Amino acid sequence: MIALAEIEAARERIAGAVLRTPLVRLQLPESPAEIYLKLENLQPIGSFKLRGALNAVKLIPSEELADGVVTASAGNMGQGLAWAARELGVSCTVVVPDHAPETKLAAIERLGGRVVKVPYERWWEAIATSTTPDAPGRFVHPAEDDDVMAGNGTIGLEILEDLPGPDAVLVPFGGGGLSVGIASAVRGLTPDVPVFAVEPEPAAALSASLAAGEPTEVAGTPSFVDGSGAPRLLPKMWPLAREALAGAFPVPIDDAAAAVRLLANRARVVAEGAGALALAAALAGRAGTGKIVCVVSGGNIDEAKLAAILAGKTP
Repeated sequence: MIALAEIEAARERIAGAVLRTPLVRLQLPESPAEIYLKLENLQPIGSFKLRGALNAVKLIPSEELADGVVTASAGNMGQGLAWAARELGVSCTVVVPDHAPETKLAAIERLGGRVVKVPYERWWEAIATSTTPDAPGRFVHPAEDDDVMAGNGTIGLEILEDLPGPDAVLVPFGGGGLSVGIASAVRGLTPDVPVFAVEPEPAAALSASLAAGEPTEVAGTPSFVDGSGAPRLLPKMWPLAREALAGAFPVPIDDAAAAVRLLANRARVVAEGAGALALAAALAGRAGTGKIVCVVSGGNIDEAKLAAILAGKTP
């Protein structure tokens, strides 16, 4: 896990640039639990990724930034890194899969980042190897980088300050850097509070791996939940996730869409698919009753997909 001292240092490092997001009670009488929403969709880039990206970039020696920074991302880490690079006055390139949402790609470019589209397998290879031939610069891994995870872990510190005794914390799982970072903070302060990962059912590699007791590959079927789920786990993340997390819940895609719709209609919160996964699991009773914190990781969803969901469909 990530050391609590590193997470606390990250909070000091990114203070003033990153929003301390609110933790709000979801007023939903029919819910099986007392649900609280950690609204990371309110960050300046609409996603938690700013925390880890900024912490990591601030720790890179200046001599390693001559060619700028580069990452592989489906969109949100790209925005976080572009934002951080702009703050430090260095260039940023983001290698994205060819199916990445246009909303996220446009946001990267607005922040000054350069977007390079590649086939999915080449994009995944960049994530698996922490390197890419498609762009120069210092590679910042979107999940496996310890400094990125420490920045993500600051969310856990804030949750426990606002709600000292939650019964469980639910976090969407993509590469694993968010859930491991938050779990490291929560376990470092309150070891008895379980942190669970949540994945889209067609790409629930962590759930399958935990059930098998070893890394297991799944179909990894793409869905509108583009910021979470994968066909396989990153090698470094398997031992970290197995140690830090209390378990993982796969969520049907229709349930994720219903959670996006509920957040918009009942709470006036815009969440992307990954950002609604935790709520979908909580509403299904997967984390039991009591005080359940759901991390709304981001709100960067294409308008057409959101419109379809609000019309009662699953994109």
